[in-house]
Amino acid sequence: MKRAFDLVCSTFGLLVFSPLLLAIAVWIKLDSRGPVFYRGQRSGRGNKPFGIYKFRSMVTNADKIGGSSTSAQDKRITASGRFIRRFKLDELAQLINVFLGDMSLVGPRPEVMMYTNTYKGELLEIFTVRPGITDWASIWNSDEGGVLAGAPDPDRAFEILIQPTKLQLQLRYVRTASLPTDIKIIFYTVRRIFNSSFYPPELADVPPLAPGLGATLA
Repeated sequence: MKRAFDLVCSTFGLLVFSPLLLAIAVWIKLDSRGPVFYRGQRSGRGNKPFGIYKFRSMVTNADKIGGSSTSAQDKRITASGRFIRRFKLDELAQLINVFLGDMSLVGPRPEVMMYTNTYKGELLEIFTVRPGITDWASIWNSDEGGVLAGAPDPDRAFEILIQPTKLQLQLRYVRTASLPTDIKIIFYTVRRIFNSSFYPPELADVPPLAPGLGATLA
């Protein structure tokens, strides 16, 4: 049922959003030199690597000149990238991954292998489902760049401030996953993008992170 839901929704989304996707692609090409898509390696179901589709929001070879975590002040972000990251438009390209079966609409956000290769114990449960475009952790931490702003080492700030709670929320999703829950998370995600003050009652026990929190580690 979940795979059928993903396939229908990703096909519909790619068709409906095709004019927007084309406009984003043209803007990226006009704005900076490099490919339209970023195809970084991420961990999939069973911790098997796959190439993620994201609209490129940073300079070419950004992963070779900086860490995997990105603050809002990161100089690698392009002009078009700042806009598409603000409204999560770079993630729309992952509808391709959902269509291909690498990802699901809802599931733990795909992580870089340097982190997932260290998972042990209960964290291995995260690998039992396909990674997704959004989940509870994505709603909780809806502006990672803002949270990491001012951090002298964004990767370290991510590991201290974000990763522990993110993993627990991913486990929460895996253990309570259902189609109604997926639909609720999709609705909540869209609402939070356009209304940053909205916060779902299901996350009342996990307060959202404050912008600029990374600066406290300086």
